[in-house]
Amino acid sequence: MSDSAKRGRTVELFVFDCFIALAKIKKVASKFDSAQDLMHSFTDWDCVIREFEILGEASKHLLNHNLLESRYRKIVDFRNQITHEYFGIDEDIVWAIINNELHAFEETIFNIIDNIDKELKQELIDSFIEDNSYLDFIVKELESLGSRKREKGED
Repeated sequence: MSDSAKRGRTVELFVFDCFIALAKIKKVASKFDSAQDLMHSFTDWDCVIREFEILGEASKHLLNHNLLESRYRKIVDFRNQITHEYFGIDEDIVWAIINNELHAFEETIFNIIDNIDKELKQELIDSFIEDNSYLDFIVKELESLGSRKREKGED
């Protein structure tokens, strides 16, 4: 039995963990104009770093299930670095990743979500909306995700 099965987590949950973490990183980072500004807001900085940890951990499971290309191993490596070498986190690297790398990874996550069974996808969206009902921006992101295929004309 896999580790995720032992914990009762399906691979699709890890996909949505990535989706939520990406949305949180983008939301928090959008308030800032520079890496230094973000780093000097300790609650926002800590939030972004935590969401990168979640992103890396969830990505590890997606890699193990062959849902991500091996090039995304760098996300797991980055998670390991910020978790175990937290004293050496370079804010400019974090900022560059946010501004130059996240969009492509987000598109990959969208593609994985688009390939989830329609009924399961809606169940997961509803569940994550319930779990995140206190975060309006997450609820909106999830609701738009639910209509994503229809917008693409693939209903």
